[in-house]
Amino acid sequence: MPSHAQIMARVIGRLKLRQLRLLIAVARHGSILHAARELNLSQPAATKMIKDLEIDFDVLLFDRTNRGVVPTVFGEALIRGGQLIFSQIGTTAQEMEDLAGGNAGRIVVGTLLAASGGLLPMAINAVLLQRPRLAIKVVEGTNEVLMPRLRAGELDLVVGRLPVLRHRSDLEQRRLMQGRIALVVRAGHPLLGRSLGFDDLRCYGWILPPPDTTLRRQIDQFFVAEGQYVPPTLVESVSYVTNRGLLAASDMICAMPAEAAGLGTGSALAELRLSLPFGDGPLGASFRSATSLTPAASALLEALEEAANILQPSSISDRDGK
Repeated sequence: MPSHAQIMARVIGRLKLRQLRLLIAVARHGSILHAARELNLSQPAATKMIKDLEIDFDVLLFDRTNRGVVPTVFGEALIRGGQLIFSQIGTTAQEMEDLAGGNAGRIVVGTLLAASGGLLPMAINAVLLQRPRLAIKVVEGTNEVLMPRLRAGELDLVVGRLPVLRHRSDLEQRRLMQGRIALVVRAGHPLLGRSLGFDDLRCYGWILPPPDTTLRRQIDQFFVAEGQYVPPTLVESVSYVTNRGLLAASDMICAMPAEAAGLGTGSALAELRLSLPFGDGPLGASFRSATSLTPAASALLEALEEAANILQPSSISDRDGK
């Protein structure tokens, strides 16, 4: 296997964008023939381009099967890098177009529920005061949905509850503030105003995040510890608007970030008095690297830090102490 320096030299000296486009198309179609047609190449020419790459890098990029071709681990690595390169080219082209049109750049930020209620809106408002012509696109989702898009260069930042173990190896994280999970119900719910045990909750329906989230796994473990509890009614949703509507019209219980619940005097939602053995954790921003951030994205990251210090004044000293 070539050394890192040798691979770098070959990437810089021999790899062409059209070869990367071909690799990405082959992976998408599972077929060299269909990829060649998409790129207006003959199949022999496409096959030769892939073979040349395999010779250059001294690895096998695709396994041939009776159902088509499947990327090897080496092919997957090269395809991921190619996707990121094309995404960055697209981002750069968009930024240049924005600047030429008098705009102050563009940011695409992913948000989890924990950041969407207060932290991110406050930071966006602050950065728009400095850069009123900045274009900002917000994409909602879970870590499982947003982190692959961040790695692929489709997002500049992801803001919300930081992953505990997954999604951390190749990303940088900036801790902003501490978050917690609350059991939220409608104002006027029968359980409000009482000190509760879990048995008091058993007969009510629940609104929970999807099974592929860290919070849901923690809740499921909690339910198992409470006698293999299974809710009589269960809705899986991370939509804040949908969850508010469900809570307003029923006696269901929703486990959600307290920062996003909008709790307080006059709120249509309230928090049950039951301490949870899970859910506390840091909120922050994830990104590929500080050097990959555009000036506009760096400005938003700075605004997020300032917003976190306003919402939770101890957060700056907490970060510095870790």
